[in-house]
Parts: sequence; structure tokens; C-alpha cells
Amino acid sequence: MAASTILSASQLRARVGEEIATSDWFEVTQEHINEFAEATGDRQWIHVDPERAAKESPYGKTVAHGFLTLSMLSHLLGETITVTGMRMGINYGFNKVRFTGPVPSGSRIRARFLLAALDDIPNGIQMTWNVAVEREGEAKPVLVAEWLTRRYD
Repeated sequence: MAASTILSASQLRARVGEEIATSDWFEVTQEHINEFAEATGDRQWIHVDPERAAKESPYGKTVAHGFLTLSMLSHLLGETITVTGMRMGINYGFNKVRFTGPVPSGSRIRARFLLAALDDIPNGIQMTWNVAVEREGEAKPVLVAEWLTRRYD
């Protein structure tokens, strides 16, 4: 496991426009996909039926939900970047999200976090991250997003 990048708000401010960190690889298992399908009610066969997906899917196996990949950003960021001197953080939303490629079950993904902006807000900061989620062995990202997070004093 790679070490977490630990930065204060002032250190982050000095690095706006830079890639701050890349997460470790994370394997997206069929169990993760099935649990996400149950939690969301999205049980489409392309996600949860390995036999049918092997026969009918253009990917030859099940694939993760795009929203599962998107949901993994919190985990990948939390394991990768620690902001010191702040008591809590929240997801504030997305300005844009694109699902640009499939994540077949058993694939490993990682995220690259570029800090596009850092703005002061009452009692904290708002960060705009340009995020690219990569699938191991693929040149093209499987997800790109502009993600807003907030940290509070």
C-alpha cells in the first residue's frame, strides 16, 4: 500500500493545478458489484449474471455499474490524500462526470487526483478535483470527473 499524501490546506493551496496523488490499485470483484446491485436495486443482468454476460455481453463478463465506480472515489481519495488541520470533509457534488469505459468484474482500478481549484468557504475550503479513474492494462480512463469536496475547520 502506498503512503498517504498528507497536506495542510495551505500546502494544498500552493499546489493548485498539480496532480496531488494517485491511489493504489483496487480490485472490483463480483461481490462488490452484487452488493452494489442489491443496495441500489439495479440488478441488470450485465452486472449480476456472469453466465448470461459471458454469452451476450460485448465484454465477455459482467461489468461494474458506472455509479459503483463513481462511488469508489470517496474510498480512493480517503486512502490517498489526508488533509491535516480539518475536522471533517463532505462530498459537495460534481460539475461533470463521464463513464468512458467498462470495468469488467475482477478489474483493478485506481484514481489520479489533480487539484484544479481551492476556494475558501465559511469555516473551511472547497476543492475542485479533476479525477481520472484508470483500469489496469487500459490506456483510456474508465471515468473522468470534476468533483467538489469540502473540508471544515
